[in-house]
Amino acid sequence: MTVRIGVDLGGTKIEAVALGDRDEELVRTRVPTPASDYRAIVAAIVDLVARVEEATGPAAPTVGVGTPGAISPFTGTLKNSNTTVLNGQPLDRDLAAALGRPVLIRNDADCFALSEARSGAAAGADPVFGVILGTGVGGGVVVGGRVVTGPNRIGGEWGHNPLPWPRPDELPGPPCYCGKSGCVETFLSGPGFARDHEAATGERLAPPEIASRAAAGDAGAVESLRRYTDRLARSLAVVIDILDPEVVVLGGGMSNVAALYEQVPKVWDRYVFGGEVATRLVRNLHGDSSGVLGAAFMVEDPP
Repeated sequence: MTVRIGVDLGGTKIEAVALGDRDEELVRTRVPTPASDYRAIVAAIVDLVARVEEATGPAAPTVGVGTPGAISPFTGTLKNSNTTVLNGQPLDRDLAAALGRPVLIRNDADCFALSEARSGAAAGADPVFGVILGTGVGGGVVVGGRVVTGPNRIGGEWGHNPLPWPRPDELPGPPCYCGKSGCVETFLSGPGFARDHEAATGERLAPPEIASRAAAGDAGAVESLRRYTDRLARSLAVVIDILDPEVVVLGGGMSNVAALYEQVPKVWDRYVFGGEVATRLVRNLHGDSSGVLGAAFMVEDPP
């Protein structure tokens, strides 16, 4: 049996999984992320891989790691991670040296998209666009069963495009950590949704509470969710115009807002070129396991 190890390096937890020949889960373990200490992060991953192999025996020679950001083809170091201690670090080389084997690092949204396209909510669809709507906003593209990363390693990074067709009251848009203003992420992330609701109502609420109040008919929450739905529809319309995916699958905390799957498809045909949309919008199947599963799948068929 060939054992594949995948690691999901997140801002709050690091998780490792081992998969068998039929993609069956053999073992899974996780630890909190020491997010302010780069060396401690490397050590934690090494320890997790050792724990997994202790339970399963020797694994495939390459370990897959999914994390926000990507290894720059220009500098060989990590870029665009919101776990900022990782930026500018040769994470793949440091992990390879510490583990004594090759390490394949891919963006967490790419891992999510691959997992859902291979065995999740978008299984059998092609192309697939996987969306992360969480603390940040990311995306991954899967065509023909393979992740499309691109020469700059930013394939699918729709969260750092400007919000399409902005209204006057949406300009110039909130500042983004990337240095620009009005990025899709600043509107569609969970914190962006909460910030927009607070600006409109004066209520400081977490996104699940806003969604719950909207479902119960609270007027302010209903309007906040309507704005969010329209912004998501606009932003996905641009993706549909370019990629024309068969399925868009949502992940991250905002993917749990059930109303999105009914309401966004009612709106996005206003913005998609031609006004006809056969693309399906679906909720993820694997939940927060998608990233770690996709990292393991990458080992078998790297981009």
